[in-house]
Amino acid sequence: MTQPRTSTALALALAASFLLGACGSLPSLPSIWPFGDDKSADRPRIPPGATEYACDNGRRLYVRFVDNGKSAWVILPEREFRLMPVISASGARYGNGVATLDTKGDEATLSDGPTVTHANCKSGAKPAAG
Repeated sequence: MTQPRTSTALALALAASFLLGACGSLPSLPSIWPFGDDKSADRPRIPPGATEYACDNGRRLYVRFVDNGKSAWVILPEREFRLMPVISASGARYGNGVATLDTKGDEATLSDGPTVTHANCKSGAKPAAG
């Protein structure tokens, strides 16, 4: 009767030693870790089909223009929302009654109510961090 217990204990000890040995190699496996590593924060994550804007204070804004400009999908780290075209004197303006996105050429400004949240945004350029 002691023979099966010894085999089981030996198998568990081998499995534990294998798992503990594998722990030392985990830092070399970040490429399979789905949540990234410390370096993943440095890599941009541009949503497919979106235009990336670099704004003041190091902020980023992503906009996906849908159906040839019939709407704009604003993508921020904390939320996403859709804006519809509204009348504008120059450039293009999109809004939803609260948020407003103004674009002209490669520049954009996003306001949330009366507050400008993303100022001096430029696609393909890095504005000053001021």
